[in-house]
Amino acid sequence: MIIAGCSSSGSNITTDDPEKAFSIAKRRFDRGDYADAIEDFSFLKIKFPGTAISDRVQFYLAESYYRQGEFLLAAYEYEMFLKNYPLSELIPDAKYKLGLCYYELSPKYPLDQQFSKYAIAELEAFIELFPSNKHVRDAEAKLYDLKNKLAYKDFKSGELYMKLENYRSAALYFHNVTEYYIESEWADDAMAGEIEALINANKKEEAKKVVEKFYKLFPKSPLKSRVDKLNGSI
Repeated sequence: MIIAGCSSSGSNITTDDPEKAFSIAKRRFDRGDYADAIEDFSFLKIKFPGTAISDRVQFYLAESYYRQGEFLLAAYEYEMFLKNYPLSELIPDAKYKLGLCYYELSPKYPLDQQFSKYAIAELEAFIELFPSNKHVRDAEAKLYDLKNKLAYKDFKSGELYMKLENYRSAALYFHNVTEYYIESEWADDAMAGEIEALINANKKEEAKKVVEKFYKLFPKSPLKSRVDKLNGSI
């Protein structure tokens, strides 16, 4: 059993030297002893507020939770870091990792997607604030995954309403895909679905406008022949 305030190497984290205390806690983190590191960093957060190590203590407390897979707790600690240490050199990493926390909390598409939306907001903000950061490419890839998921959720809702012959609702959900997730892989499918839904809802003038938009945005789409037939039926 680890006694609070002491490290497994025998060094006493209750020292009054903040840098020495931080190095003891950081060694535990580096060894992968995240539960013990959480205990140590939580202790140091209280013992040395407003000191030179405060931002690092807060950051590595969040990191320890993240490494343990406790993403909700990690997100809270990253948010506290961003709020309390806006001038820290660790801000870019904390902003990126906050987005990753919400990305990890993002559920499968049929479920509530609030965490996905949080992740999108944080990752987009990270890219905007730190466009040359080494993590931007990964953030962009994760954004693409998240937006595809949300696009697919709306697309499947549109398909469901088509089966129920609720064509106005179907058109609305298909439209959401192209309105908010035009770069997703479901955008041309959704636009074709919107055209069909509008035709079935007897909104042919609106359908014609969407057809024109489809031809402009997706001239090489494999769905072009389907849209040609729909256009011919208007």
